[in-house]
Amino acid sequence: MGSAAGLTETVLYDTLVNYLISMARTVESAMNRALESIVSVDDPKVSALVGEVFLLEPRINEMEIVIDEHAIRLLRRGAFSDDEMRLIVAALKITNDLERIGDLAVNLAERVTTLREMPGSQPPEELEAMTVAVRAMVSKSLGALIFRNATMAAQVLESDDLVDQYRDRIFEQLLEQMTRQTAQVVPSMQFILATRHLERIADHATNIAEDIIYWVKGLDVRHGRGLGISPVTASGAGETCEVTEDSHGLYSDVTGRPDTQHV
Repeated sequence: MGSAAGLTETVLYDTLVNYLISMARTVESAMNRALESIVSVDDPKVSALVGEVFLLEPRINEMEIVIDEHAIRLLRRGAFSDDEMRLIVAALKITNDLERIGDLAVNLAERVTTLREMPGSQPPEELEAMTVAVRAMVSKSLGALIFRNATMAAQVLESDDLVDQYRDRIFEQLLEQMTRQTAQVVPSMQFILATRHLERIADHATNIAEDIIYWVKGLDVRHGRGLGISPVTASGAGETCEVTEDSHGLYSDVTGRPDTQHV
């Protein structure tokens, strides 16, 4: 009986992780469509991409509820190990951040819809590079979740400043453009809002990475705590999964260099 009960417990916790991964993949799919749309607003295929973002939102919201309910069922069972308790706590927080990324993907899609009504709206010069950086952060946070890997999570934390730098530079460029060309004020404001959405997505990816480090290592690195851990020390012994394109989409780092480290 004891081993059967233990097996049941394992299945319940594995189910929670699988739910999280499924939600994360759906959120990433919505986000990627929104990112592709905002950098190519005049492309005819963008309207279909935007429609898909709107269609994915209710599914993401439903998945958040399912995961929360499953986590609460686990809490009611009581008698957790430390690892199990950290997983439940992290899961409840990660689903919230994933749902917010889904909402921000919808916000980006709304910006695209507005911009498509303004012929000749040109994305700022560095917007595409910013979307690449954000996409890499979300992808690595999902990889950290799939592989329970604190090294990848620590790499996400290191990337947040780059996204903030893009946001600041793009804002300065658009401000200068609005000063010179009053006709560009309205579309420029839409792109400023878009960079704000992108920055918030990166913030939520950072939150997810912090929660994964807490789950895997028991370390609370929020608000700069525990930043003495480097990606190497964060990984610890025993984390030996190799990241490949087949494992999950994009695993190059946000500066564009290939991530050759096996984690």
